[in-house]
Amino acid sequence: MRKTTLFKELILNPEILIMPVPHDVLSAKIIEKIGFKALCVGGYAVSATLLGQPDISLLSMTEMIEHFSRMVEAVDIPVFVDGDTGHGGVLNVRRMIKRVEKTGAVGIFIEDQSFPKRCGHMAGKDVISTKEMLAKLKAALDARVDPDFVIMARTDALAVHGIEDAIERACYYREAGADLIFVEAPRTIEDMMRINREIDAPTLANIIEGGLTPEISVKELEAMGFNTVTYATTVTYAVTKAIFDVMRELHSSGSTASMRHRMSSFDEFNEFVGLSSLRELENRYNLG
Repeated sequence: MRKTTLFKELILNPEILIMPVPHDVLSAKIIEKIGFKALCVGGYAVSATLLGQPDISLLSMTEMIEHFSRMVEAVDIPVFVDGDTGHGGVLNVRRMIKRVEKTGAVGIFIEDQSFPKRCGHMAGKDVISTKEMLAKLKAALDARVDPDFVIMARTDALAVHGIEDAIERACYYREAGADLIFVEAPRTIEDMMRINREIDAPTLANIIEGGLTPEISVKELEAMGFNTVTYATTVTYAVTKAIFDVMRELHSSGSTASMRHRMSSFDEFNEFVGLSSLRELENRYNLG
């Protein structure tokens, strides 16, 4: 079964699909090792990893696609990726879809923020017209080769124009052919329930620790009708805190001994990243 087909099935399964967002390729491998069935690569984590800067449209399409390619190569589970605003107009969107599909990613999402976009939970967002977003969405749908390559439409209109406009836009995007719908940053349980009640489409929720959306459990999200959920900042925040803690200890005491229980060992880490299997392969070639 193609990964794109598998991913579509996972979205439509009765059980909600949990997609953590890796901080980098190493954390993508950890997510897979833990047993998650898919992951999502988001601009917030990529901006932090590649630039050490916030998610405010600083990354180019080329930088994003190179990052996607490394993620797909590193894991066997489906990788769903962030297309931001499409990196330009409708022709840019077409080019992006063709290039992303070639990486082996199983799908992509495009949003209706105006450029430069920003993280959906930040203040000061604005959105393009519904007509302009529909043109981008249609360009994306036309450009894909694999019909199971998932194209999700994201709207940030809730923060700008309110829930009515966000739902209306989402319904138009679904009618145009979007496989999955994402209304970003609902602030109340009532709005989250309304999104699933009034939008006849598979839906995605996004949980950000300390963000605008209520931090309810996966099972509660499933009961509301969400088909999948991403955790866009969990890994990035965990990595940041862990490195701060260890580096503070090293800086203050001159040793990491007291933090060793929070670190992988030399042998554990080498085994996890596949050193022994690569050495075996290397020896097989060298010995003929």
